[in-house]
Amino acid sequence: MYKGKILIILCLICSKGFANDGYKLWLQYDYIKNETLRLDYQADVKNLVHFGDTETIKVALKELELGFAGMLDSNYKSQSKSNSVLILGNRANLSKDITGQLGNTFTKLTDEGFIIKSFTLKGKSQIVITGKSDVAVLYGVYHFLRLMQMNSSLKNLNIAESPKIDFRLLNHWDNLDRTVERGYAGFSIWDWHRLPDYKDPRYIDYARANASIGINGTVLTNVNANALILTPQYLDKVEALATIFRPYGIKVYLTARFSAPIEIGGLETADPLDAAVIKWWKEKADEIYAKIPDFGGFLVKANSEGQPGPQNYGRNHVDGANMLAEALKPHNGIVMWRAFVYSEHDVSDRAKQAYSEFVPYDGQFKDNVIVQVKNGAIDFQPREPFHPMFGAMPKTPLMMEFQITQEYLGQSTHSIFLPKQYEEVLESDTYRKGKGSTVAKVIDGSLDNKKLTGMAGVSNIGNDINWTGNPMLQANWYGFGRLAWNPYLSADDIADEWLHCTFSNDEKFIQPVKDMMLKSTEAVVNYMTPLGLHHIMATGHHYGPGPWVSDLSRPEWNPVYYHKADSLGIGFDRTPTGSNATAQYAPEVATTFNNLDNCPEELLLWFHHVSWAYKLKNGNTLWNNLALKYQEGVDEVATMVNTWNNVKPYVDEERFNDVNMLLNIQYKEAKWWRDACLLYFQQYSKQPLPENVEKPTETLEHFEALNFPFAPGN
Repeated sequence: MYKGKILIILCLICSKGFANDGYKLWLQYDYIKNETLRLDYQADVKNLVHFGDTETIKVALKELELGFAGMLDSNYKSQSKSNSVLILGNRANLSKDITGQLGNTFTKLTDEGFIIKSFTLKGKSQIVITGKSDVAVLYGVYHFLRLMQMNSSLKNLNIAESPKIDFRLLNHWDNLDRTVERGYAGFSIWDWHRLPDYKDPRYIDYARANASIGINGTVLTNVNANALILTPQYLDKVEALATIFRPYGIKVYLTARFSAPIEIGGLETADPLDAAVIKWWKEKADEIYAKIPDFGGFLVKANSEGQPGPQNYGRNHVDGANMLAEALKPHNGIVMWRAFVYSEHDVSDRAKQAYSEFVPYDGQFKDNVIVQVKNGAIDFQPREPFHPMFGAMPKTPLMMEFQITQEYLGQSTHSIFLPKQYEEVLESDTYRKGKGSTVAKVIDGSLDNKKLTGMAGVSNIGNDINWTGNPMLQANWYGFGRLAWNPYLSADDIADEWLHCTFSNDEKFIQPVKDMMLKSTEAVVNYMTPLGLHHIMATGHHYGPGPWVSDLSRPEWNPVYYHKADSLGIGFDRTPTGSNATAQYAPEVATTFNNLDNCPEELLLWFHHVSWAYKLKNGNTLWNNLALKYQEGVDEVATMVNTWNNVKPYVDEERFNDVNMLLNIQYKEAKWWRDACLLYFQQYSKQPLPENVEKPTETLEHFEALNFPFAPGN
């Protein structure tokens, strides 16, 4: 009887043949159903020739074999008759006949840049994938496979690409006990206890995914650092990961706890100007590089949120960063010194503190120091204006820090396409050298000819089978990597790529889901923090709304500090009549933000305390607009739910059900956000909700009493 039931279940599973747990991310390599196209591809790639036998070239060949096995007929080599040749190898290993076909293209490439070119040589059609290094070839291979995944033509190829940013890193906020700070996809994928001897095959798939989108570095540990990672026991474990990642062009980095000389070094001080401390860090760097010759360097969070740093000893950020930079300099390592600083002892506007602490030191950092700056001056909010530091430090390399995980964005429950947010920030104009001085030009170094360039993304990766806790949020990891490679790519194109590679090439699926993704970012802003509201999430775990929170020990931890709602209006005055944070921007930008009538309405309450009766451009009062924006966000999520239901025929059952459940939770929680926030703010506006806004079914007291003691990522 039981055998019969098992057989029926197995038959049902096999008959669907359509289950997909999301583990393969955007490297699905699904079978190409278009027979004509498939036969063309088979002819193009039948005869594969490679030059070089390094581990990286072996990885590239293995990836091609994996891609061809999935996308083409399994016996395509015997079926296809072709004079075409696919050639793989770096420039030094190619014949002069082949390199002669490429002209001066190599001179325009960086060491990581690749060429994919088709030509005819000695009567044979040839496609070459090459570059100055083996890693460049690997990047070219992934690009080539992406073309096939997207069913693009392989005829007349003439592609030459180099990354516009040098250091393209994931920042894992992973702890040594495998918890992940602000992580919403399970525990850390780093199994520290079983390393270095047990090497989880997942590490290879992690490396494959990152290399496929051009990510070339990973910071393994939390910015709230633990000094134990620098001990010999853990460095052996780090070495094991570095060895796995090396063929994929990925370097490992570690967070350096500033007090490590005391905690694991036996010193009485961590003063960066103390000779013994300087010696300790130099010896520690030598020790690390003896194990890991291509170690990338240190990421440092210092004197922020209670973390130790140079200010503990009356020193400054330059003293701390430069001391570590000197230790790494002989090994070509870098220091990424985070500018996310704020102190309970500084009673000024929290948004001003990073600028105030760092801008006076412009030009004083060593040449292997890069200052890592969050996209906005508060903390990864649904929407922030660009950080003023990006327009104020022409002599210092600045590295963008985006959040891929969603601490303030509904966490992994809510589907939001973050490349749309990244695009908005990157396109923002700092006016530092006049119009056109965009944030993208600052971080890619082109505005001021910077030698170090970087972009970091706070990882949303965990040990969930689908990596990110929600299949749709894989797009944010993918999109970050693509924008780190080229910060001028459009969110539209990135969504298009990801959907083709991850789900389907059917336009009946692509177009509606892409539209859903591109609108999702604004939807989340609207049902959480419309019109420039910010940091009104619940305390600690930041899960759900909490605009009423006012009893935390530090003023800048309380949502009431940011929205300042009262009987007169709502919003934080950052103009000259308030904190004057706008003075940290270029005059052209400050003038726009300072003017109540000209300030972009999506940032209105970020910069102004506005009367409830103030009329916006559409003629409605601020109160009515605020309420209607909350409703608009909820309505957009309802549309997202309907869109997803309509594309069910084009999606495998497993991922369809996962996303469907999560979107329904998002819809429920969007209404929670709308109702809780509007009931709270209505106490001050004393005005009824507009006719088109749904009326809450619960009381404000109900929402204030909700408690989530075990919310993840806290």
